[in-house]
Amino acid sequence: MTLFIFGEAMLEYHTRGGADGMQYGGDTLNTAIHLTRMGHDVAYATAVGTDPVSESLIASWGEEGVNIAHVLRHPNRSPGIYAIHLDAHGERSFLYWRDRSAAREMFTLPAMDAVLADAEKADMLYFSLITLAILPDEGREKLLGLAAALRRNGGKVAYDSNFRPNLWESYSEAQHWSLRAMVGADIGLPTNVDECQLHEEQMTEEDISRRWIAAGCSEVVVKAGEKGCLLALAGHAAEHFQPNLVKVVDSSGAGDAFNAGYLGGRLSKLTEEASIAKGQALASKVIGQYGAIPDVAI
Repeated sequence: MTLFIFGEAMLEYHTRGGADGMQYGGDTLNTAIHLTRMGHDVAYATAVGTDPVSESLIASWGEEGVNIAHVLRHPNRSPGIYAIHLDAHGERSFLYWRDRSAAREMFTLPAMDAVLADAEKADMLYFSLITLAILPDEGREKLLGLAAALRRNGGKVAYDSNFRPNLWESYSEAQHWSLRAMVGADIGLPTNVDECQLHEEQMTEEDISRRWIAAGCSEVVVKAGEKGCLLALAGHAAEHFQPNLVKVVDSSGAGDAFNAGYLGGRLSKLTEEASIAKGQALASKVIGQYGAIPDVAI
């Protein structure tokens, strides 16, 4: 079963108590690589530059098994960069340099028409609010149009409202596009902290799930960190799941790993409950190691 993931892949500069290194990452790319390592057919759609660093990134993703046929090259832009700093408890903070990111203009590239035509035939489409944040309005409309076309063809759409305030001109703009994505999705993967920040109000996991179900999602998993998660299915009572308690070394990419485990389970026709177990197990392994994408499959 084919999964298309749209997003932005970036160079990652990670500080670890004095040991520095350049890697790569990005919320949707993290999920794509985890899913590929689980044996799923994953096509990643983005844009990078034509520079040697971009070519090296593409080669690395290909070596992981990601379908890189839909990674486009922008003639005069390059990948964005972000830096992660970890505190003593493994919690991270970010700095970004992405104004000239090639992914911002991926939908303006002529080759994108062929990418969209292939993506319409996929079994599932996944993207995040960060994907929408980096795009201009025209690109956002094209991505949501793809979601609608894929659903008409019998595919499923999964969406994560991963919120980064500094990527948006206003909270109301982010709320507008997130709601548009929710209306066009089948599977919702929000995080409680993101949703409360996005809507500038305190909400329980039940409140969040009701908002997503009302928007049209039939299947919602609200990630809640140390509180575990909540599963809500349209027409059924919500169910809480306790977390796997492990020592946090690096919280980077925990939600991305959970999404991979969960979506991988659903692509494999597992139940929602079994898919949550896969998501929690993968997220637990990721936060026990450095980096959102550990060097080897876990």
